[in-house]
Amino acid sequence: MGEEPARAIADASDPSPVQVNVAPAPLKLVETAFLSSTAGLLWLVSYYLSLVPWMRIVFPLPIALVYLRWGARAAWMSLLVTGLLLSVLMGPFLSILFIIPYGLLGVQLGFLWRRGAGWPVSISIGAVLATLGLFARVALTSAFVGEDLWVYLTRRIADLLEWLVTRLVDWGVLGVEALGQINLSAVQALTVGAFLLSDLVYVFTIHLAAWLLLGRLGNAIPEPPRWVRILLEEE
Repeated sequence: MGEEPARAIADASDPSPVQVNVAPAPLKLVETAFLSSTAGLLWLVSYYLSLVPWMRIVFPLPIALVYLRWGARAAWMSLLVTGLLLSVLMGPFLSILFIIPYGLLGVQLGFLWRRGAGWPVSISIGAVLATLGLFARVALTSAFVGEDLWVYLTRRIADLLEWLVTRLVDWGVLGVEALGQINLSAVQALTVGAFLLSDLVYVFTIHLAAWLLLGRLGNAIPEPPRWVRILLEEE
């Protein structure tokens, strides 16, 4: 008789909270693992089929979706699992090329979207991160091939501009004083600006894809600016 009231009190004091906290854990693990493998397979298939320029818009979305659904710890775990999976399937070098910038961009966008950051903020930060990731990839590739690819690229651009100026001088469009005015530092600054502008457009297209896709999965991102909605409605 004395045990039954005590058991009833124990059951009343510790009922469903344990079950509520434990029940979502398998779903969290399954979704994180599934989205990690999805991100890795997207990169693997697109790389070997030469579809990277066309599919790079969706590369950050699986990891960003993990952040939106399960938070920061799950997103970083997803990034780690994706990196390990790609290291096994493709090697460490190609794994790093996915993590920088696409994996980190997915974490960053998920962080900002979950906190309701507006498109101008998330696009600007994402573009800077993507540009820094590009230079990190160039530095990594330079270390592998044993040559500074950034200097090589900018010198080739400078040679192209010098050839173009020479042709314009020959055609009488520019004066002779324009010859020899190509400055390598100016070319490098313009190249950085071109990369940043390209990444602004790239991150903007990621936002469009996420707005159209993730909302249907129950994890909508912040609404786009009014002019974007008007433009899409008119189309």
